[in-house]
Amino acid sequence: MRRLSLWMRAHPVFGDSLIAGTLAIFDLGAMVAAGGLVSVSALVFVGLLLVVPVVFRRKYPKASSYTILAGGVIQLFTHGGVDGGYPIRPADFALAVALYTMVAFEGRRPALVYAIWLALGTFVWAVWRIGAGTDAVFFVFVIAVIFGFSWALGEFVGARRAYQWELEQRLKLLETERGRQARIAVGEERSRIARELHDVVAHAVSVMVVQADGAGYAIKSNPDMAEAAMRTIADTGRQALTELRRLLGVLRSEDQSGTQWAPQPGAADLAELTENLRTAGLPVRLETSGDLRALPAGLGLGIYRIVQEALTNTLKHAGTGASAVVRVSHVGEHVELEVADDGFGTPHDLVAVSGGNGLIGMRERAGVLGGTLEAGPNPGGGWRVRAVLPLVPS
Repeated sequence: MRRLSLWMRAHPVFGDSLIAGTLAIFDLGAMVAAGGLVSVSALVFVGLLLVVPVVFRRKYPKASSYTILAGGVIQLFTHGGVDGGYPIRPADFALAVALYTMVAFEGRRPALVYAIWLALGTFVWAVWRIGAGTDAVFFVFVIAVIFGFSWALGEFVGARRAYQWELEQRLKLLETERGRQARIAVGEERSRIARELHDVVAHAVSVMVVQADGAGYAIKSNPDMAEAAMRTIADTGRQALTELRRLLGVLRSEDQSGTQWAPQPGAADLAELTENLRTAGLPVRLETSGDLRALPAGLGLGIYRIVQEALTNTLKHAGTGASAVVRVSHVGEHVELEVADDGFGTPHDLVAVSGGNGLIGMRERAGVLGGTLEAGPNPGGGWRVRAVLPLVPS
C-alpha cells in the first residue's frame, strides 16, 4: 500500500486522471438522463471545460482552475436553470476541486480571489436561474458547505506540503553540514598527525645527530663503537624515511595554529592510558602480545590514538556499568588492534546522523598508516573497533 502511495505521489497526473474520469462517467449518465432538454453540443463543450483541466490541475493549478471557472460561467448562460431541467450537473464538482487546488498550491491570496468569483457566480446563478424561494436557499447552502470543505481541505494539505518542503530543505542543509563537518574532522585529524609527525622525525634526527657526533669522536680511538654508531644512524634514518613516506604523502595542509610541539605517546603507553580511564570510572582490561616497544614511533602513536578515541567513545556512549577490553597483538608484519565494550553501544543510524567525527578520525589515521579499521555493534551487545595496521605500508 505504501509503495502504491509513493508511486501515486510520483505520478500525480494518474490520480487526477482518475478523478476526472469519475466525474466524466457520472456526468455522462446525467447527460443521458437529461434527454433532449439541453443542446448536446453545449453539454459536451461545458463538460470538457469542467473535466479535462482536472487532469492538469497540479502542473498548472491557476490555468486549470480558471478554465474550470470559465466552463461554469458558460454553463450559467446555456443550461444552468431549473427551466432547462439541468441546474446542477456532476461535473460541477470540478469547481470545488479547483478551489481546493488554488488553496493548496497557490496560497490564500489567489485562492481568496478565486473564491470571490465562485461566490459571485453562485449568487447570480441562484437569483437569475433558480429564482427566489427555498430551492435557491437550499442550493446555495449546499454549495457553500461544499466550497467551505474544499477550502479547509486545501488549507490542511497546503500546510502539510509546506511542512514537508521545509523538512526536505532542513534535511538537505543537514546533509551539507554533515559533509562539511566530516571534511573539518578529516582536516583536523591530518593536522594533528602532522604535529605528531614532527616529534617522530625530530626524535630520529636527534638520535642521528648524537650518534654522528659520537662516531666522529670515536672513529680513531674506538672504531668498533664508531661502527655501531653508524649502524644506529643508518637504522634510524631508514625508519625516519619510512615514517615520512607513510605520512607526508597524504598530508596536504599546514598547521598554522601555533600549537606547542609536545612529546607524543606510543603503544608502550597504553597501560598508563587504560589506568587513567579506570580512574575515570571505566573498567578497562588491557591484553597485549608481542614486543610493542619495538614498533616504529609513528605506528605506535597511531595505535595509541585509535585506542584513546575508541575508549573515549565507550566512556561517552556505552552507558553506566559498562566495561571494555583492549587487545593489541604484534603478529608478524602487522599489528592487530581491538577495543570492545559490553555497553548498549551507539546505533549506526545515530552515528550517521551525528556525523561520527570520532570514527572519521580513526579511519583517517588507520588509512594514513596503510591499514584498515572496522567499527560497529557487537553481535552479543556493545560496540567494537578493530584495526589491522602493517609495520611497513605497501
